[in-house]
Formats: sequence, C-alpha cells, structure tokens
Amino acid sequence: MSTNGRVKLFEINDLTKHFPLKQGIVLQRQIGAVRAVDGISFDVFEGETLGLVGESGCGKSTTARLITRLLEPTDGSIVYKGEDIAHSSRSELKPLRRDMQMIFQDPYSSLNPRKTVGSIIGEPFVIHRLETDEGARKRRVQELMDLVGLNPEHYNRFPHEFSGGQRQRIGVARAIALKPKLVVADEPVSALDVSIQAQIINLLSELQDELNLTIIFIAHDLSVVRHVCDRIAVMYLGKIVELADADQLFDHPRHPYTGALLSAVPVPDPRMAREKHRQVLGGDVPSPTNPPAACRFHTRCPKARDGKCNVDEPILEVKEGGNIAACHFPLTDEEIAKRVPTAAA
Repeated sequence: MSTNGRVKLFEINDLTKHFPLKQGIVLQRQIGAVRAVDGISFDVFEGETLGLVGESGCGKSTTARLITRLLEPTDGSIVYKGEDIAHSSRSELKPLRRDMQMIFQDPYSSLNPRKTVGSIIGEPFVIHRLETDEGARKRRVQELMDLVGLNPEHYNRFPHEFSGGQRQRIGVARAIALKPKLVVADEPVSALDVSIQAQIINLLSELQDELNLTIIFIAHDLSVVRHVCDRIAVMYLGKIVELADADQLFDHPRHPYTGALLSAVPVPDPRMAREKHRQVLGGDVPSPTNPPAACRFHTRCPKARDGKCNVDEPILEVKEGGNIAACHFPLTDEEIAKRVPTAAA
C-alpha cells in the first residue's frame, strides 16, 4: 500500500501493552496494570527514519519491542506486508525476524563477553541457517566489519578489547547482517561520548542509503533526532501526542508538551537564547498505573481548561501546518514564536 508515493512498511493500529501488577506470593491476583503503551496508531514508510521521543517511561522502547515482536501486545494490530503479526506464534515469526532487527542502547551489556566478535556478528547466519560454510561465513562477517568501520583482522577478538563506539559498531554489524527491512535503534548513542555519537549517527545514515533501510530511531536528545529523522512522533504516558515532519515539528509544534520539550533545547545563538522563553512543566509525570482521565497531559499543561481537557480525551487530528496532534487547544503561531524563536527567524 502506498500513500502519496510512499510505500507503507508497517501499519500500527490501536497498539496496546499493559503489564499486570500482581499481589501475593503463591496465589497471585492482579491488582492493576502498568499501561506502558495505550492505544497508539501510526504508519512506518519504506526508507524513512521515524523518531520516537519523550520523557523516560513514556513507552518509546516498549513500542519498539512490540513492533519487532520482542513483546506480545495486549491488544491492537501490527500489519506487515499485509499480514497482522501482532499475535503470530514463534514459528510464524521466525522467517520475519530477518526483516526486523534492533540496535540496543548499551553496547557494554548487549554483547556476550564470552563470544568473539566474529561469532557475535555471525550468529544471525547460524540461527537462520545461512552461510552454512564456515569459511564463507567468516568472509561475510569480515565484509560486515569493514562496512561498519571495524578492522576485519580483529575477527577473533572479544568485546572487552574494543571501545564503546567500536562495540556499538559491532551491534550495528549484527543488526544489518541479514539485510533487514527495518532497524530499530533504541537510543543507540546515549551511552557514548559526544564525539563518538556523531560517528555512529553518520554511519547509520550511510548504511540507510546504501542498504535502503527503514529506521525507527528512539532518543531523548532532540537535537540528534532533528538531524537524523524524517518524521517525529512525540509520546507522553503511553500515548502519541504529536506526529509531524521533523522540520515542521521543530519550527511549528502544536502540542503544548512538544513546545515544552523544544523550549528546553539549548540554542547556540546568545541573542536567540535570551529571547527564548523556556516552558517549565509543573509537577511530575503521573503514574502509568493510574493515568489522568481524558487528556493525560492536562495535569501539567499550562493551557488546560477545566470541563474540557479533564473530561474529553483529544484525538489525533490534523492541525494548522499539517501537524497531527491530540490537543483541544493547540499552540498558536504567537506562542510558538515565544518558545521557539527559530520559527520566527
């Protein structure tokens, strides 16, 4: 299926994941649930980089693990190649695993310290019974090492012999080994030094162009997200509150939560930094076990109105400028100019 010339790779509809809370040691009974992801819908298009941003605990990583079926959804559908894989069995998912791979956040804990780099990168070939000849598999692994900027002669070294940036390159090589359609990068640079972050981001960009990858990029550093993503989805407490093209979202955010996030991004120009109004949100993020009724952001939103925001749940709909946002009282251009002065420059 295509939309405006773009081909849908994934179609996510009302995706939900609730983790049960149980009480008791022997006879455990459910006393509630953590509503980590609570009915989100969006599409992922071939060849794009879709960013997922939001505060810690908003459901970004859970969403990624649901799409790649590392977690079983509570409800909703994940349509891939015309088939709903949300509740597919392990045997049904195995051939699809080649198309969906992950790069994990921590390069120190995501690699088995007892295995050599060669066996780590070559493991996907073993699992899927590809490149069964050991010599051919070694050559393929060394090609992958060279592709991600590692010395192929270090094939027999162990993870502890590499730096953090090199370890993340190993994770990237493992992820692209089977030429997947989708790569989920779960905060792949947050554990690295700033200078190394740029190298990994540039590497992912180069690989995307060379291998025609679709990437879901999860991060909390908004400046990084703008640099690498085509579209950005903003999450808050298990819900998507805004979705837009990257430049449009940064220059003209419509949801107050998005505006607050962007107001905290440092501005390199001293004059613009002085003009910028930082929106400090009051209170803490509510518990996902008992989220606020209606609009989940209304307890912290400076624009919330009693009788509306705490009664009627806003739906995701197109706002001025083309942004899709769930808000009864979206930001105006005047408010945006105060919070994000670059939009008016």
